Amino acid sequence: MTSGGSGPQYKLQITAGPTYDTSTHSLVHVNSDTNLCIETEHAKVNLCLRIQDYNGLPDSSPKTHAHFSHPTRVNDQYSLAISFVPKKRITGNDLVLGNDLDRPIRDRLPPGSSYAFKFIKWWVDPGLEGDIYADQPYIYGPCLSSWNYFRVCGKEEETENSEAEIHEAVVEEGGEGSGQAVRDELQIPEDNGLRQKFFLDEQKRKDFEFEPGRIYKADFGNPYIGFSGMIISFLPSPHWTYYVESNMRQISRSVSLASRSRLPSILTKRTMSCGTY
Repeated sequence: MTSGGSGPQYKLQITAGPTYDTSTHSLVHVNSDTNLCIETEHAKVNLCLRIQDYNGLPDSSPKTHAHFSHPTRVNDQYSLAISFVPKKRITGNDLVLGNDLDRPIRDRLPPGSSYAFKFIKWWVDPGLEGDIYADQPYIYGPCLSSWNYFRVCGKEEETENSEAEIHEAVVEEGGEGSGQAVRDELQIPEDNGLRQKFFLDEQKRKDFEFEPGRIYKADFGNPYIGFSGMIISFLPSPHWTYYVESNMRQISRSVSLASRSRLPSILTKRTMSCGTY
C-alpha cells in the first residue's frame, strides 16, 4: 500500500515460508493462478492469496481476481486459500490461525482498541485469543472455528495430485470422497457458519484429528480488512486507518498456520519503503 503525504512511500510485499526466517521465504504472487507449495516435516501446504484492489509488489500483480465474483465471495476483501496434507496427526485444538507482529504497536493504537478487540471477538470470531499491547502483539484463533470455509477431502492415494491444488478452486464447505464420512461421523454441520460455532466447543476440537495423508482445504477471508490503505472496517463503528510512520524502514506482520507446539507454515506480510510512487 502507498502511504499518504510527501514522505517515503510504502508498498506491500508478501512472502511465505516454513519459519519466521525470511531467508526461507518465497515471494507470494498475489492474484495469480499459481500455487505456492511449502513443505516441512509436519505438512505439505499449497497456498493462494487473493486481495481486492491490490497495489503491492510485484508491480505486475493483477488488481483483483475472478474469485471475488463468486456469489459467496463478492463482499470479501481478501482470500487466503490453502490445501494441506499433514504428515503427522494434529488434533483440531492444536492447529491455530493468527496474526503477530515483531515489535510493539501499543503507542500507535487508537484510543479504544481494547474495546475494538472485544467487539471483533463478539462480531467476527468468539474463538480469538490475543494481546495487542504485548511487546510482540498477537491474535490467534483455532483454525476449525476461524476458517470461513473448510473442506475435508480424500486421502492422497485416493485422489489425483491435482486435487491438492488450490488456485483454480473456490473452496466450499463440506466433504468429498472419504472426507464426507469423516464429517458425518463427527456430526460436523454442513453450513459453514454452524461449523464455526460447532468448533467453538474445545472438546469438539479435541475430538477432531487432522490425519496424515488426508487432503484438507480451507479459505479465510472477510469484508472487514482492506489492504488498499490498510483500512479496518467494522459496522457500526467508523473506519480505522493505520499509518506506517515515515521513519520506519519496514514493519513485519505475519499470518500463521501453526500448531501450538510447532509451525507447519507461516505467511508473512511486510510493508517496505520503496521510493516514490
